[in-house]
Amino acid sequence: MKDKIAEKALLFIALSAILSLLLITFFIFQQGIPLLFKAGFGNFFSTHWSPTRGQFGILSMIVGSLMVTIGALIVGIPFGLACAIFLAEFSSSAIQKTLKPIIELLAGIPSVVYGFMGIVILVPFIRQTFGGPGFSVLAASIILGIMILPTIVSISYDAFVAVPNTYREGSFAVGATKWQTVVMLLLPAARSGIVAGIILGMGRAIGETMAVIMIAGNALKIPGSIFDSVRTLTSTIALELGYAAGDHRAALFACGSVLFIIIIALNIVAIRITGRK
Repeated sequence: MKDKIAEKALLFIALSAILSLLLITFFIFQQGIPLLFKAGFGNFFSTHWSPTRGQFGILSMIVGSLMVTIGALIVGIPFGLACAIFLAEFSSSAIQKTLKPIIELLAGIPSVVYGFMGIVILVPFIRQTFGGPGFSVLAASIILGIMILPTIVSISYDAFVAVPNTYREGSFAVGATKWQTVVMLLLPAARSGIVAGIILGMGRAIGETMAVIMIAGNALKIPGSIFDSVRTLTSTIALELGYAAGDHRAALFACGSVLFIIIIALNIVAIRITGRK
């Protein structure tokens, strides 16, 4: 009887989480999709955003969100995987017990602190070194790449540790070096966990708001290079939802709906590319 009660309770908790997600999804789409059809797809996916004039173009925000997210992954994935491989395969237990908690603490730092560090250190460096305003795709990508490191490192580390030691012993037995074992055996074996970490990091990057508002520049245009300012979908929602009303408010919910679809599409693409089974 106790086992059955525990089973039903856990099932209820699991279903409640799924139900909450479905309710959130329904609310966002119910508020935003009607505006999309009212304004028209040509208007909505243009580059002109002026809700008070009936212009709801979000194309520049979509491009900005994708550029910042891709840049964050370019920064975060190599460093995250390298750190996870070092901790799992090359470091001693003392180093693991010291470094892993420190890396995980990075996830607890508020995003506004990352944004402040970007304004004080990174933006002036980019302005003086490469020119331009400094508030740019590059600045946002670097900060977001640092912010997603704890997620990628932690999950990838767990994936490497979960690979049975018999794999390593068999590889060493046939004469493979440590590095050959990591590249040719452990990376494919831990691929599922690594992909999960990358997907979670990508979700954090594309959904980040405060740090991006502070260092991306918030320019409503399609960036011509990584040194140009940009505004993302999340930045627009955060900046304008407080005073929006009517169609303007509905357009912001439509932005959330588009962002939701983009995240799902990116997840599917990431899984397909890596051939996850």
